Amino acid sequence: MAESKPKLWNRNFVQCCTSYFLMNFAFYMLMPTIPVYLVEELGIEPSQVGMALSSYTLGLMLIRPFSGYLVDCLSRKPLYFFAFLAFASMFAGYLFATSILAVMLVRFIQGSFMGLTSVAGNTIAIDVIPSKRRGEGMGFYGLTINLAMSLSPLVAVALYDKSGFHPVVLTGMAIAYIGVISVSLIRYPKRKTINRPPLSLDRFVLVKALWAGLSYMLCAVPYGMIISFVVLYGKEINIANPGYFFIFMAIGVGTARLISGKLVDRGKIHIVSVSALLFLTLSFALFALLHTETAYFACALSIGVGFGISVPAFQMLFVNVAPHNMRGTATSTYLTSFDLGVGIGMLSAGFISSRYNLAAAYLIGSLSCFLSLLVYLLFAKPAYERDRIH
Repeated sequence: MAESKPKLWNRNFVQCCTSYFLMNFAFYMLMPTIPVYLVEELGIEPSQVGMALSSYTLGLMLIRPFSGYLVDCLSRKPLYFFAFLAFASMFAGYLFATSILAVMLVRFIQGSFMGLTSVAGNTIAIDVIPSKRRGEGMGFYGLTINLAMSLSPLVAVALYDKSGFHPVVLTGMAIAYIGVISVSLIRYPKRKTINRPPLSLDRFVLVKALWAGLSYMLCAVPYGMIISFVVLYGKEINIANPGYFFIFMAIGVGTARLISGKLVDRGKIHIVSVSALLFLTLSFALFALLHTETAYFACALSIGVGFGISVPAFQMLFVNVAPHNMRGTATSTYLTSFDLGVGIGMLSAGFISSRYNLAAAYLIGSLSCFLSLLVYLLFAKPAYERDRIH
């Protein structure tokens, strides 16, 4: 008789997915509306809007290395609850921020709490998912952010056009507070008192996963180019509705994640990772070279599939080499690698496009994915096989 699978969709996992979805839905309501608010209502120069948008990334990056240490040393659920509550409360700051510096400060602080919240939430999700279904579970967990990123801007723009920016903020804050309630419903055992480990590099960065981190960072570079410049690129090559790119990309990500996690759980982690990187290399090359509407949206779908396949596999490269008491550090290193790549992609795309064009930037993105593949095969894969915890 075949051994039955442990249950994945238990109460705790549902609440983990719900809270993560609500956090991202609330936050991404601000992404399309803040630039319009700053320019049209506060009279901020468009050249300064980028600073306000990216200030949350700085807060995110500064807290991430420390958040893994905190998650590993402190009780995870209380820390998650506190960070989520602080994140939700920071929405109120937008109601009073009437200058570019004030908006930057609010976003910096909120980004810091978002960084801590995401590490704590990811780590708790890993803990509550049955080990035999961890890849599948993290695939579904990660899918929530893609759903939020796809649906939230549509709701936010419609609300902004009808009522203005402050109702968008209040709605986001209400959704975030519902997320806090969802966190409180997670049944998570109180951690036993442990001796606090001494401060050292491996308490902030999972050293065993540095090669995987480099590969993942290189893979994330073109993602940063996509989220920041893809609409401008669409206009550059005369695409009628370039914003639809994100809908096609989300469909690709969602479809891929439904199957890639299961393959990872069956021991196909390297096949999944290599396939994803090959797929992304080819997709970005075609995206840069073919300038038709059909190619634009077909590449959106295929790029989504590539990233959807890669995420569960790469996350397991970090989690599977970390002991239980370092899962927070593993999650922090995993997320920091991606954030670094996204940041490099945003900056490099602007630099390259100012001297050449965005097609050249996406061709460089394809090269970055190919370099990621080489790093993976030569270094990350052997390191994983040597250090993974069976």
